[in-house]
Amino acid sequence: MDVDPQVLPGCSLKDVRVVELLGCDEAELQQFFEQAPGYFIAVNGEPATPSEAREELYGQLPAGWQCSRMYWLGYRDTQDQLVAVVNIAADLLAAGVWHIGLLLVHTRWHGSGLAQRLHSDLEAWAAAKGAQWLRLTVVVGNTRAERFWPRLGYVQVRTREGITMGRQVNRVSIQVKPLGNGTIDGYLALVERDRPISL
Repeated sequence: MDVDPQVLPGCSLKDVRVVELLGCDEAELQQFFEQAPGYFIAVNGEPATPSEAREELYGQLPAGWQCSRMYWLGYRDTQDQLVAVVNIAADLLAAGVWHIGLLLVHTRWHGSGLAQRLHSDLEAWAAAKGAQWLRLTVVVGNTRAERFWPRLGYVQVRTREGITMGRQVNRVSIQVKPLGNGTIDGYLALVERDRPISL
């Protein structure tokens, strides 16, 4: 399915187009995941499992969580190969909060600036569709992510301990980036679960 500019973000790189990933893309997404062992070892303590793509495409939100729409986006080059994938949930936890569950760029594109360009396009698209905040979770110890997200304007609002992901139990940093008129204080007033714990 090719990009519908009313539904999916565009891409400012002329040789990359955005598509929505569907169930029929499971095998290709699985292969993409298997080519990124470093990411999965950092966050799950093991390479992608044989059912990783299926679980991601068909996975459910945690009990009690809801969103208005879940997007799985594929970024394809001129040879129709995936160069990046994004999972983003609109209006997660509260209206105006868009949560980036995954932004993964193929290793051959690392250092190219693709991730930053992709994020900039994603941010503009989400804001145009009503996002006031972008939210994500970074596994503490995933040094690439710990360096990347703050450079794009994300601010840590809380950490959580004991989050089981794959074979490991992680400490995670919950980070937020306000968009437009959004503020960190406004976000924390809206999303109580992300308020820092007072000591």
